[in-house]
Amino acid sequence: MKKLLLLTLSPSLALAAPPSPDIATVGASEYWIKPTLDIRARYEFGDVDGSDPSHAFTLRERIGLQTQDWNGFSAFVEGEFTQAAIDDYNGGAPGVTPAVGGNTAIADPETNEFNQGYVQYKGFDSTFRLGRQRIIYDSAAFIGNVGWRQNEQTYDAFSISNTSIDGLTLQYAYVNQVNRIFGSDATGNFDYDGMDTHLLNAAYTGIEGFTVGGYIYLIDFDQINAADCDTYCTYVKTNQLGLDLYAELALQTNGGAAGNDDSSYAHVTATKAFGTQSVTLGMEHLSAGFRTPLATLHAFNGFSDVLLLGRFNGLGSGAVGLTDMYVSHTMPIFFGMKWINTLHAFGDNEISTGRGWEYDSVLVKKFDENFTGIAKLAHFETESNLPTTTRFSMELNYKF
Repeated sequence: MKKLLLLTLSPSLALAAPPSPDIATVGASEYWIKPTLDIRARYEFGDVDGSDPSHAFTLRERIGLQTQDWNGFSAFVEGEFTQAAIDDYNGGAPGVTPAVGGNTAIADPETNEFNQGYVQYKGFDSTFRLGRQRIIYDSAAFIGNVGWRQNEQTYDAFSISNTSIDGLTLQYAYVNQVNRIFGSDATGNFDYDGMDTHLLNAAYTGIEGFTVGGYIYLIDFDQINAADCDTYCTYVKTNQLGLDLYAELALQTNGGAAGNDDSSYAHVTATKAFGTQSVTLGMEHLSAGFRTPLATLHAFNGFSDVLLLGRFNGLGSGAVGLTDMYVSHTMPIFFGMKWINTLHAFGDNEISTGRGWEYDSVLVKKFDENFTGIAKLAHFETESNLPTTTRFSMELNYKF
């Protein structure tokens, strides 16, 4: 176990111990330690050309204990457990189960994980957190928790968030281990990756009508040298002429196994609301070799995940790069459901369908504050060497 995790466990366990009678409650009805629960049941179908179709019905439970604040200090511990009721699929990594040979990968293996465990202090306009924790910056395009998968990605880290300056949010994290979605049973570079990584993120809302931000991510793996990279980015969000506009530009250096790859990234979107409906036109470009190894990869370039591996290690963009031109339409429909339809055209360094196209459709029904249902369909077609892929899922989420 890494040093950061060891430092966290002893104070966490002390805080989680049965309280003495005089501090058993904090107020008339608030218990000193509060349980948390997050349950998800999901059926997922995957069919990738060259592999047999897969069927997965998985159940995931996150069970935690959260202490109340005491002089600014608090603690949280959480376990995460995934079971496969239907296991006709490949869990996506060596060493995991299920591992049905020749089947399409669905990256929800059976796991029993220590998901989060940290101590926290709030004071001086700041939040300090030490231990295993969830970290999500901005849209999770670079730093995320892969929340779509059953076993989320967490970090053994020391993190700070500060709001001392009006309108300015500063965030910093030092990470020495990333705990990936495949769990501790996975082998190779699929389980827990040691690192020496610095993450700095800033956002400023002090200019009326604008949000301006930027980040510096210096990612250095102990073993996966080809995924090392230093990324420098700036972005701006605004509403002009009735359009929600977003523009982001990043440069990446010191990438690749030799540490001498330079590459670039750009993402622009324009969203127009029409009453309860909205339409978004966007373009995302990754030059050859650009990588986002700590991102929530599933959220970008289509839900089929055909191009997911390329965002992790830069190889998917190859020598030609990747340009994703997409249009998305969101509207409410019957029974309070939200329906989102997106069409992607994937090119190389040009806007085209040379690398394929994809249609994504998502239905979301929020029953109440605790209970949500989601159905998702993705179909990818191509005339390139990438595989035609169809994925479909239905899930129910409950949390309190």
